[in-house]
Amino acid sequence: MTVWQLHMLNARGTLTPIMAEIRAHAREVVELVSQRLDLPRFDLVVRRGDAVIPEWGIAGQAPALGVIELVLDPDRVEAPHFRRMLVRQMVHLLRWEIAPPDRSLGEALVAAGLAGHLVTELLGGVDPWDQVRPGTGMLKQAAALWARRDQDPGEWFQGRGRMRKWSGYGLGYRIVAEHLAEGGDAAALVHAPADAFRAALRRLMAMEGVEEPETVAPSEVEEAPGEEAAGNSPPGRPEDS
Repeated sequence: MTVWQLHMLNARGTLTPIMAEIRAHAREVVELVSQRLDLPRFDLVVRRGDAVIPEWGIAGQAPALGVIELVLDPDRVEAPHFRRMLVRQMVHLLRWEIAPPDRSLGEALVAAGLAGHLVTELLGGVDPWDQVRPGTGMLKQAAALWARRDQDPGEWFQGRGRMRKWSGYGLGYRIVAEHLAEGGDAAALVHAPADAFRAALRRLMAMEGVEEPETVAPSEVEEAPGEEAAGNSPPGRPEDS
């Protein structure tokens, strides 16, 4: 049985109208995920905030070992989005158990991809950020920098640089999808090391006719003309670490 605690930060009463729904949906998600995975002990913190995905009214992250935080707008968040965001964060919660905080770019991409696929497996559909198709330049960049621990997650996942917004999510989703093409499911791979997915990235590059580089110059980072550098993203461990 999963041991967890729900903490609603509600001293000002902003969550009062939806507290019952938060409890019910959180229990539902924990039960659903627990049927497929052994969840560690964790605390779920829910608070009101403005830093949410505009279309969903919610954002989330797993900022520390054994902690998930959901930030939401009580007037806009809907039950399906609450459930999808919490399932996503369960993967980041579990990856904390195997990966250090100063993890590599490859680990961030794999964690994001596994999170997206677990949502698909348990709840159906594909979230919008997982549908972003990265360009061939990004495949080359990821292969060159896979083991690096000094990459900016804001650039890879949030569009706070020259890459297309949410590109890291789309690339992670594709890498995991290619790995899953050989069999298995995301739940079974949640604890797999990131390097187990490098072959999948190489296959994607081969399909796109991209040679694996030894190094990549900063000027080769793909830019998306006409898109704003900053934007709301679905926070999670790859994005905030």
